[in-house]
Amino acid sequence: MVQGLRLASLGPVGLLLATQATASQPPATTPAGATQGTIENSVVTVFSTALYPDVNKPWTRRAPVENLGSGVIIEGKRILTNAHLVIYASQVQVQAYQGADKMPAKVEAIAPGIDLAVLRLDDPTFFDSHRPLVCDSTLPGIQDAVAAYGYPVGGSNLSVTKGIVSRIEFAYYGWFAGVPVSGLRIQIDAAINPGNSGGPVVVGDKMIGLAYRSSTGAEKIGYIIPCEEISLFLQDIADGRYDGKPVILDELQTLENEALRAFLKVPRSVEGMLVRQVLSNDRTYPLKKWDVITKIGDTRIDSQGMIKLSANLRVRFQYMIQHLAKDSRVPVSVWRGGQDVQVEVPTPSSRAALLPNMEGAYPSYFVYGPLVFSNSTMAFVSSYHENLLAYTSVATGPMVKRFLDNPAFEGERLVVVSSPFFPHVLSKGYGNPTGLVVKTVNGLAIKNLAHLVELLRDCTEEFVTIEFSGRGTETLVFPNKQTLAATEEILSANGVRSQASPDMLLIWSARVPRSEAPKGSRK
Repeated sequence: MVQGLRLASLGPVGLLLATQATASQPPATTPAGATQGTIENSVVTVFSTALYPDVNKPWTRRAPVENLGSGVIIEGKRILTNAHLVIYASQVQVQAYQGADKMPAKVEAIAPGIDLAVLRLDDPTFFDSHRPLVCDSTLPGIQDAVAAYGYPVGGSNLSVTKGIVSRIEFAYYGWFAGVPVSGLRIQIDAAINPGNSGGPVVVGDKMIGLAYRSSTGAEKIGYIIPCEEISLFLQDIADGRYDGKPVILDELQTLENEALRAFLKVPRSVEGMLVRQVLSNDRTYPLKKWDVITKIGDTRIDSQGMIKLSANLRVRFQYMIQHLAKDSRVPVSVWRGGQDVQVEVPTPSSRAALLPNMEGAYPSYFVYGPLVFSNSTMAFVSSYHENLLAYTSVATGPMVKRFLDNPAFEGERLVVVSSPFFPHVLSKGYGNPTGLVVKTVNGLAIKNLAHLVELLRDCTEEFVTIEFSGRGTETLVFPNKQTLAATEEILSANGVRSQASPDMLLIWSARVPRSEAPKGSRK
């Protein structure tokens, strides 16, 4: 009887998921190896209704969006799918192959950075007749024949497209918790269309990964998340929480250029990646500028930053971090001043970000008279990027200049005006401040949105003066008492249900100290 997926570590390059199976019962009920019929029976349609945030109107949410995708049954009476299908979902349903009913499901775990999510059904008896699909314990070979299963738009029946594996690499996926996320990625030429996302891709009778996107602007290029990344994700969430993938955050560059090597007096026998900028200048930090990282663990790194996984497969050396990192550190060998040195480099899976990703959260906000303030995020910058060059004050401000910076101090965030003024006489004569970063309130530098709310809450002065960063900005002055009195009228006139997000409302009401206030507003 198939026991489903067994998450096992097979060594850093042995990869992936282990499976255990016996053939004590016929394939119709419990497959020892999935046949075509059982593959189909393990694939479901995923429907979700998403309420995405509106970063330019943070007091509300965008109109509901209906998403359609695919999913696959895995061990533990769960369904695996893509995070982008169910993030911000207010409702999730799944439908079985040839099934007539849509069954309610809940998001059990989600990892936006690697685009994976796990669903649970309200009725676990569904899995009595729908078995988990077995994941292969090895990577496919280049030109192996593959079949992609899913429910792409254009029809309601299961679709199967065929092709070959064309490339395997360790590539960038996205961001999570302030750090870039990379992982193994398999490129195939089988058609991957909208709706295929979350469906399994198989070689023979075993799943080799999950479809997650097609290439923009290129034909016959689709990408799948291989079983190794799925295994790491499932191991991570075993404790009920997704922590993210460890990374090296020091800035590195290749060591291919001959002039660079001569400048550093690096002998020809030394290959590796050059440390261009260290994460910390603390004298106890293990890496130093101009170090050459020559090995990660016992694996040699070449001067393009690549390692060999097999005779026909080279990937970026960072691949090894996810196998070797322990207690947020990874062992490396460096060439430093003519000597080989063994050090352990920090590999955090998260860090504070000046402009964080929202990752399923809704934006915090605060309304003061005709103004709406919010902490800036990557999503806010993305929504605004088309207009950046049209506004000198925004293009020259910190939201652009410090786009990838770390916070200069604990808790630093950029506070922006997220929306145009609400109509009111108080803003007469002022230009549209949308997208401007608040520099000071009554001469005090703003640390973050919570700090701004505190200053406005505790203000006893007659006027509130607001200054912005960037060139060509105006100074805004508001009579404090009149502005506070007008706020409720403005909220009512514009259909805004609350003056602030729950976290900021607690601070405004002084119900808890700022240090104990929630960090963000979640659905």
